[in-house]
Amino acid sequence: MRLNQKKKSMKISYSWLKQFLQLEWEATKVGELLTDLGLEVEGIETKESVKGSLSGVVVGKVISCTQHPNADRLKITEVDLGDGSPVQIICGAPNVAVGQKVPVATIGTVLYDANGDGFKIKKGKIRGEESHGMICAEDELGLGTDHNGIMVLDSKIEVGTPAAEVFNIETDHVFEIGLTPNRADAMSHFGVARDLRAGLIQHGMNLELISPSVSDFHVNERKLRVEVEVENKEHATRYCGISITDVEIKKAPEWIQNRLKAIGITPKNNVVDITNYVMHELGQPLHAFDAKHIKGNKIVVKTLASGTKFTTLDEVERELHEDDIMICDAESNPLCIAGVFGGIGSGITDTTASIFLESAYFNPVYVRKTAKRHALNTDASFRFERGVDIKLTKYALKRAALLIETYSEGKISSDIMDFYPEKAEDSQVFISYNNAYRLIGQEIDKDVIKNILASLEIKINSETEGGLGLTIPSYRVDVKREADIIEEILRVYGYNNINFSHKLNTSISFDSNTHVKVENSIADQLTSLGFHETMSNSLTKEAYTSLSESLSSDHNVEMINPLSNDLKVMRQSMLFGGLETISYNINRKNNSLKLFEFGKTYHSYDNEFQEQKHLSLLVSGNRHRESWSIHHKTSDFFYLKGIVTTIFDRLGLSNLKITPTRSAIFLEGITLSLGKHQLVDLGVVNTKITRECSIKQEVLYADFNWDKILSLKGKKKVSVSELPRFPSVKRDLALLLDKNVTFKEIYNLSFQSERKLLKEVDLFDVYQGENLPEGKKSYAVSFVLQDEHKTLADKQIDKIMQKLQHTFEKNLQAVLR
Repeated sequence: MRLNQKKKSMKISYSWLKQFLQLEWEATKVGELLTDLGLEVEGIETKESVKGSLSGVVVGKVISCTQHPNADRLKITEVDLGDGSPVQIICGAPNVAVGQKVPVATIGTVLYDANGDGFKIKKGKIRGEESHGMICAEDELGLGTDHNGIMVLDSKIEVGTPAAEVFNIETDHVFEIGLTPNRADAMSHFGVARDLRAGLIQHGMNLELISPSVSDFHVNERKLRVEVEVENKEHATRYCGISITDVEIKKAPEWIQNRLKAIGITPKNNVVDITNYVMHELGQPLHAFDAKHIKGNKIVVKTLASGTKFTTLDEVERELHEDDIMICDAESNPLCIAGVFGGIGSGITDTTASIFLESAYFNPVYVRKTAKRHALNTDASFRFERGVDIKLTKYALKRAALLIETYSEGKISSDIMDFYPEKAEDSQVFISYNNAYRLIGQEIDKDVIKNILASLEIKINSETEGGLGLTIPSYRVDVKREADIIEEILRVYGYNNINFSHKLNTSISFDSNTHVKVENSIADQLTSLGFHETMSNSLTKEAYTSLSESLSSDHNVEMINPLSNDLKVMRQSMLFGGLETISYNINRKNNSLKLFEFGKTYHSYDNEFQEQKHLSLLVSGNRHRESWSIHHKTSDFFYLKGIVTTIFDRLGLSNLKITPTRSAIFLEGITLSLGKHQLVDLGVVNTKITRECSIKQEVLYADFNWDKILSLKGKKKVSVSELPRFPSVKRDLALLLDKNVTFKEIYNLSFQSERKLLKEVDLFDVYQGENLPEGKKSYAVSFVLQDEHKTLADKQIDKIMQKLQHTFEKNLQAVLR
């Protein structure tokens, strides 16, 4: 099974990108270039800070205001809109007065309510008086929730000015980027801008990449020092923190709110919004703690005992695992799940006055496991799991601290605490020109290659005739090998710029893998019988092993980094994936199913791993789909056994021994063996197992040991004979037999008695019940006789039938009914 890199959708604001690159391209053109660079743009959405962008709303001046003659609470106003033709507007606001500058929605304007539903302003009459527009309140324009009266604007604003200019309404284009897990460097607006700049250079545009300045960073007064201790440097390779006091919690500035709203984040308050803003700006997750909840003014990065209770910001109490990295205070009280989610007891509230701001590099493996364990998928864990730039940690902290200082009137009250015991070294890679040409498929000018590397901030340390020695920047955690460098060159150069030949060269190979041919042959046979092939996941639930005594958790092959508890171990049996498929289909009213699957099971025996190939068959419901022309018949054990028999016939395996199965998977069943080798178990699946899979109807299952079958399979010779020219004759016998006599005995005795002319023996009726002696049963058996050289005479036929009857009477004590 081929596994593709799973993409995560990420929203990138074009207006935000322009903060780093002074670019005036159309959004669609930028989207095309980003896609060519490997940042696939799946869609572009237009976003407005206020829906409708207040189009049609202008600033007016109230030049007269009189009482409405037919309504006590309405006023008739005359409003100057700046076009030389004042209009009459009926207004019910108690605060409307002559001389006010007010926002006016003109005829044809569409305004939107809080739910996004629009209503159009039309000319009309209110209590007999005409109204040509609407003087608006804050909530009617989507600028707030106040509806106590109309908005009164600054008297200095010129009449006729569009309201969008007054309220700084922004229109933005948001790119929906399908980000692959390897592109950790592009998990921010700055990272996307950096990549976009490299692409623009190939288009002859060498724009400056503008990074946010932190040159104004300084400590105001050192009055709140929070110490930092990291118990295990493997958990946090770098941890930075800083204290900020005299913080005022309020709304973030409008421009920050607009940036966050554009990418789908709901603003909360200035401190939280700034941490989110910097994370999406630079790609470094940050966390702010209310400093008054940090006992002992000390942060300790550590793990706690399994089972420790901790309530996260979503008010859910969780049980911690011993490998969860936790941010604790001096008394080991947990404050935050590191890199994943904050705690409700240390979060920012309206009463927060001092904060401790964290910026760190947490171990991606630990963060990923913790996030999966607690089913938490946060913006922070998304970034830490893939690997952030360890060298960005301190810079991002300064950037956030300056914004918080500016927009909360706070004071930076400590030096930066920076735990960074071992400085990270940039990766060194050598790239061969010849290898690059070979993998790319054509030669690219060496200067072009060097320019592309420079645009990607990959430093050239040395150059030889054959290649380049390079230093990879720390933010490219995915670029470690020569092939990675070549891929970077190719995507920036442009896949569309690679020439391709109109001639296709290929080699014809002979497939000598007979095992594949055998599988295909059996698959064709099963599909001709109405079966559908399935492909189940090799990863499954650990709990399945407890459903049968035939399976043991001691033999599980466990995943080191399971995606979820449902995909924690590799399957020991093919059954459960098939039952999931049956349950899924039954829930969608598809009750008659015939499925087969070739696959492997996985086992751990004494620290050795084993893989075993299997063929599984699953049958449930009716043998055929409902039809007026087909008699309704339910699939049963004998139907499945017949199919298993045809498979062995096709494989040239015969003389199989039948014994009761020992597998607890089955309620009842048999095992077919050849010599000492068990080849297949088949039967009815234990109802205890089917109930666990929410299946109420009977399920039949056959499990072939395919590896053993392939080693034993014979070569079935196919013989071709001429069609007989003379007719066959059919005769029947109704025999009264002891209950323990089998049809197999009748079959064998028949051919022993008449080898030459007897062609077929078939059982077409069995009766047990009334009017028969106790311990007896009645078999109706048909016999087909044929002579390939002449037509049989009645005398010859009667002689053979008498001979058969005598044989049955002598050997089986049969009585002719």
